[in-house]
Amino acid sequence: MKLSELRGIAESQRAALDANPFGLERECLADFPDIRTHALVVSGIRRCGKSTLLHQVARRLGEAFFYLNFEDIRLSGIGIADYRLLDTLIDAAETPTLFLDEVQMAPEWDRFVRHALDAGRRVVLTGSNASLLSRELGSSLTGRHLQEELFPFSWAEYCRFREVSPSGAVLERYLAEGGFPEYLKTGNPEILRQLQQDILARDIAVRFNIRDDRALRNLYLWLISNVGNLMTPSRLTGIVGVKSPTTVLEYLAHLEAAWMIHTVPRFAWSVKARSLAPKKVYAADPGCVHTSSLSTTPDRGRLLENVVYLELRRRTASIFYLAEKNTECDFVVAPQRGSATCIQVCWTLTSENENREIGGLRTAMEFFGVDTGVILTADQEDEISVPGGSISVVPLWRYDIR
Repeated sequence: MKLSELRGIAESQRAALDANPFGLERECLADFPDIRTHALVVSGIRRCGKSTLLHQVARRLGEAFFYLNFEDIRLSGIGIADYRLLDTLIDAAETPTLFLDEVQMAPEWDRFVRHALDAGRRVVLTGSNASLLSRELGSSLTGRHLQEELFPFSWAEYCRFREVSPSGAVLERYLAEGGFPEYLKTGNPEILRQLQQDILARDIAVRFNIRDDRALRNLYLWLISNVGNLMTPSRLTGIVGVKSPTTVLEYLAHLEAAWMIHTVPRFAWSVKARSLAPKKVYAADPGCVHTSSLSTTPDRGRLLENVVYLELRRRTASIFYLAEKNTECDFVVAPQRGSATCIQVCWTLTSENENREIGGLRTAMEFFGVDTGVILTADQEDEISVPGGSISVVPLWRYDIR
């Protein structure tokens, strides 16, 4: 590339970034680490607000920064030799802080980032593919980076964005709309459909040379239509239209790496037992379910469960379900003997389902030796005494997930 071309691209990108408002300040900003000695890597699904977050980080730092988005089609031909030109531009900007967007699109970006760190610069990166990021982060940047995940708007962020107080009615809106900022601004469902199609086609099928993109799409549509349900690769081969469970596992890994799908393993003390058991599947955002699910009437209880998972996942990756004694508990968080958070989710606790919901939760409480459990509902509140402990029935919109 020519220096003048690279300068023009950087200047136009920065102008476009500055023209956009700072947006809703994200909750995760409060916990962002010091970036004076380590690169900060912000990862997450496309269009969840990572570029806006960079701008918010810059405002918090209160200093000038150099910005470049490698997803720009004008940078599709950038090569390693061009990093020398990029260095020249950064020197001219006279700032120690670099913001590099969608960095996985650049060749050997980890070497350039390591060079920038060695030169005493602050570096903040974003990326939207976990597998591509982890490969480089595990080599040149071992011990030199910190990672943060960004998700679409949480329930609390949604309420702040809509400028409404939490309530059961607002929660139902959130279950339908989800938290992708651009979709919430426009209300156009085609934005979410196109986003999902782009990730499937460009970020997965093309990048990983998947010829049978129809099977990949079939798998995604089945998963998005069955949130909260158990799935095993062997049972999905016929549904997806492939012969081998290994292919299903490969596609599933790509969907998870792109943050389109999340899976929750069954808890077992044995790591091998965990890996062999069926997993529960959840969507990246409830809006994706409403715009792409094959079901014309999504199960509200399953959607509520999906939202609970996402709220938990923002705080920890140590999430499991428990299946013991012919019962099931939806979520067990940070499971240890004598210490675990046991959560059951249902839209409404009724005489028809209370034996199943309470029974599964009691089994989990006894299994981990804890005396409290929670049943999260849409708009129901109660307290239940059980042998050796108690169960709180709490509306999700009132529950403070820690």
